[in-house]
Amino acid sequence: MGIGPGSRDHLTRRAEEVLSGVDVVVGYRPYLELIEPLLAGCERISSGMTAEVQRAHAAVERARAGKACAVVSSGDPGIYAMAGLVLETCQAGGIPVVSPGSDPPARPGRVPLTLEVVPGVPALCAGAALLGAPLTHDFAVISLSDLLTPWEVIARRLRAAAEADFVTVLYNPKSKKRTWQLEKAQQILLAHRDSRTPVGVVRRAMRAGQEVQIVALKDLHTARVDMETTVFVGSRTSSLYADFMITPRGYAQKYGLHRKEGP
Repeated sequence: MGIGPGSRDHLTRRAEEVLSGVDVVVGYRPYLELIEPLLAGCERISSGMTAEVQRAHAAVERARAGKACAVVSSGDPGIYAMAGLVLETCQAGGIPVVSPGSDPPARPGRVPLTLEVVPGVPALCAGAALLGAPLTHDFAVISLSDLLTPWEVIARRLRAAAEADFVTVLYNPKSKKRTWQLEKAQQILLAHRDSRTPVGVVRRAMRAGQEVQIVALKDLHTARVDMETTVFVGSRTSSLYADFMITPRGYAQKYGLHRKEGP
């Protein structure tokens, strides 16, 4: 399940319902801290970064033991998060799963787990809302973390998105150990974008310590960026209006938006 950006105001009603009825909650320690008031009476299994596989196994084992278990991700669980890993864990172990409300297959001795993916507000939506409307037209989302994906693959995807003129959203742009990838991405994008292209930099969207700024692409390397930051690199048509970033959908070209004066 996804808990959204972190504020309870942006937690879905379904997510609250799930949390009120589970026996076990599994997640990255800082994410559980965000929803601490909702976890009364639950067993908690938490760990740090790079322990995702262990958390997935722990959750599946608790579920196989008959416990109702919630695996928590920030944002949406299907976007760079735990939903895929939990399903892969079940697949690798030959553990049958069904969707809520489905008729389980007739397999004596093989009781399937019921698995529901509860969506949440993803970081790209929270950040885009704070910036205005940077994602009104086509966009691509790319993680700069090369812990699981080789940098050569990431760079190829960045070039393809830049050449196709997608607004490009960058997840996991920089960490304490990964300090060079964002500047490499900046260089790739500058080869296909004007240096003045607006870039939205949103840190800790919709939670304590929120920071929102818009910089030119040429200055992206000077912005404060970490693992709690989402970066929005505009397309060739993206622009600024007041404090907002806009990527037009094309209505002005087709219909015209300028107010016509009366007689």
